[in-house]
Amino acid sequence: MMKFAEKAIPLTRQGLAEALERLELASGQTAVLWAVFEVETSGITQGFGFRPDRRPQILFERHKFRDATGGRFNGSDPDISGPQGGYGSLASQYSKLERALALCEGAGLGVEPALCSASWGLGQVMGFNHKSAGFPTAKAMVEAMVRSEDAQLMGMVGFLGSAGLTRHLKNQNWEAFARGYNGRNYAQNHYHIKLEEQYARFASGSMPNIEVRTAQAALLVLGFAPGKIDGVVGQRTRGALSNFQIGHGLGANGELDAATYEKLFNVAFG
Repeated sequence: MMKFAEKAIPLTRQGLAEALERLELASGQTAVLWAVFEVETSGITQGFGFRPDRRPQILFERHKFRDATGGRFNGSDPDISGPQGGYGSLASQYSKLERALALCEGAGLGVEPALCSASWGLGQVMGFNHKSAGFPTAKAMVEAMVRSEDAQLMGMVGFLGSAGLTRHLKNQNWEAFARGYNGRNYAQNHYHIKLEEQYARFASGSMPNIEVRTAQAALLVLGFAPGKIDGVVGQRTRGALSNFQIGHGLGANGELDAATYEKLFNVAFG
């Protein structure tokens, strides 16, 4: 069985800079990426590409699994192979994926049909888009994305370039971007409107602080419940910081000072 949980290292400044360079976006255009991150992760996570158990965020799409397997499991397992329908609970996504993997391996199909049927990580890139994302197989894409948000971002960047969507990001043409990234039914969920709203918010100056966001991610995977992973030190983050500081012999002031940041990073990701 594949291993889906590794260190879950958060997004870095270097990773963001590399993404901007590959997309030929200016450093001042980072807001367009944050807008996509926010909209893609808002429904499935608190702003982080990983779950608290360090597995990448996923959504398993049963109609894609049906297509990938020719419908051979429609009768025996309609909840993971069947007509387009709801995703089900967030808690059930990996159990569905693991069942799909077991079915495929039992039928001699390998892991690809199951991995291709889920969207992965910070940008929710579908497994069947692995070649566009820059990977020879869905398995190779997933193996990269379990390691870090930087790898998840690079997969998203590769897909954007292959799909010709970069120009729409540059121009903030959210309808065109939404159509290409979310599909022809994007308007049903107001996807383009959400992107425009989030871009306006980030472009106004409320950009996440990378170090704060990293600390929040560390607190999350260590079980300290910092709230949304948004790069802003709010009340819940301060409380989580204080609890961590108490547990590690640091001054419990709820502030992200250098000593707290270093200890957090080393304990969570070292």
